[in-house]
Amino acid sequence: MRQAGRVLPEYRALKEKHSFVEMVRTPELATEVTLQPIRRFGFDAAILFSDILVIAEALGQSYHFRETGGIQMAFALRSEADLDRLDGQSVPERLDYVAQALRLIKQTLAGQTALIGFAGSPWTVANFMLEGGSSPDFSRSRELLRDQPRVYAQLAEKLTHATAAYLKLQIENGAEVVQIFDTLGGLLAPGQFEEASARWMRDIISELQGRVPVIVFSKGVNYCWDTLRQTGANVLGVDWTIPLSVVRAALPDHIAVQGNLDPAVLIQAPEVVQTEVRRILTDMRGRPGHIFNLGHGVPPEARLESIAALVETIRGKPLAVGGGEGAKQP
Repeated sequence: MRQAGRVLPEYRALKEKHSFVEMVRTPELATEVTLQPIRRFGFDAAILFSDILVIAEALGQSYHFRETGGIQMAFALRSEADLDRLDGQSVPERLDYVAQALRLIKQTLAGQTALIGFAGSPWTVANFMLEGGSSPDFSRSRELLRDQPRVYAQLAEKLTHATAAYLKLQIENGAEVVQIFDTLGGLLAPGQFEEASARWMRDIISELQGRVPVIVFSKGVNYCWDTLRQTGANVLGVDWTIPLSVVRAALPDHIAVQGNLDPAVLIQAPEVVQTEVRRILTDMRGRPGHIFNLGHGVPPEARLESIAALVETIRGKPLAVGGGEGAKQP
């Protein structure tokens, strides 16, 4: 589950000593944070601890987290001259710390747990780069798409090449699956989605040439399953705002479905979690290729006992773990 680590006391202990960006950039710390949820809950897959904005940083636009919350970029893209400042020639070298972390994680997992890498979609990363950080409405990308489509395409193309190179780096260093997070895809009108997001994800997946399975998660995009299918993704992630029974009817069986428990359920009692998990499993019974997951990331207020209840309900047996460092996997 994405962001599962941030609810753990062992993660919060690390966070008191190190900033988020420091943990992302330090292979040993990124490895530790990646492994913490595996030790405690024994998930079927570990997802690399990193951030989608490492791509922006590798292109020359660094970021940090504001004390008041949210992301702040070093500068905002405001002109074609700003766009020209982005250098995509050395992305793999600048992200070597990710490669180091993946090798450490892979070695520690020792073939017992799958390893998932990830990147943000060009559309989603472009939004942060154009706004200069987090924003309540992320309007600048849509303005650019409407008023200067050629300039938007130039930015998206740079991000596409950089992201493909980054995902190849992850695959070469141990990622067995990669996921593209199109977290802001739902900001687009249906008629814009192909031009602004889907076509660039399709180009990335094409460049990967089927080396590993690819998951695409376009949050809030519940209106164009054919377009998502045509990206070439092997798995489509689904948020919690649409029944999986609708999705399974819209997609061919060779495309797996990932999702889609409402993350807010994990704030509630374990009994509520059990009921909701069983409902989703019933909806997907008999459908090949269902990967149970949340419809987005784990909320910071999630209850540990509720996450444990989710795992126990799916597996039909209690977890044999008691905590953080040294806990055994089931």
